[in-house]
Amino acid sequence: MRYLTFALGKGRLASKTLEMFEKIGITCEEMKDKDTRKLIFVNEELKLRFFLAKGPDVPTYVEYGAADIGIVGKDTILEEGRNIYEVLDLGFGKCRMCVCGPQSAEELLKHHELIRVATKYPKIAKDYFYNTKHQTVEIIKLNGSIELAPIVGLSEVIVDIVETGSTLRENGLNVLEEVCPLSARMVVNQVSMKMEQERISKLIDNLRTVLTEA
Repeated sequence: MRYLTFALGKGRLASKTLEMFEKIGITCEEMKDKDTRKLIFVNEELKLRFFLAKGPDVPTYVEYGAADIGIVGKDTILEEGRNIYEVLDLGFGKCRMCVCGPQSAEELLKHHELIRVATKYPKIAKDYFYNTKHQTVEIIKLNGSIELAPIVGLSEVIVDIVETGSTLRENGLNVLEEVCPLSARMVVNQVSMKMEQERISKLIDNLRTVLTEA
């Protein structure tokens, strides 16, 4: 039996995933060692391998078959646009992708004015404004604190992930429009889905049971 390989998004996503996997009898003790320098973790008994990756890299590993299965946020799936199957919403890491800005920017959104939009997610922002709202905008890609952009006059609005909205409020910004809901998702390589259909389907079914019981 070949190994099934999982790519997990680093951080909170990975620890939540492992908690969930333990409920269906999948464990990987090696991963619990905080001081380990290992890159690949193995459960010999179940023939499973795990590795941690930066969120945006997970869909890439899955598309190219370096991982059979990936766990990653919906925002990353949308932004990366990789050729993979999204098979399950794991229900944790819930938040929203939103258009945010000062209240005064609300009118600009209503009247389809040409505005500047700052974001870490240019693909999602472009798709929303061009295909959903049919509004022409100039998109500015940033990597750091997106909230800063409207405050210093770089953009009229931002497109960003909102969990509680407290950072926005502290900086005089509001959620003006919701783009889409987000959460952790399971994605599968297209070839693996055919070759390992039985094992992967069983895994999905077991996780679904845990989700319905929760």
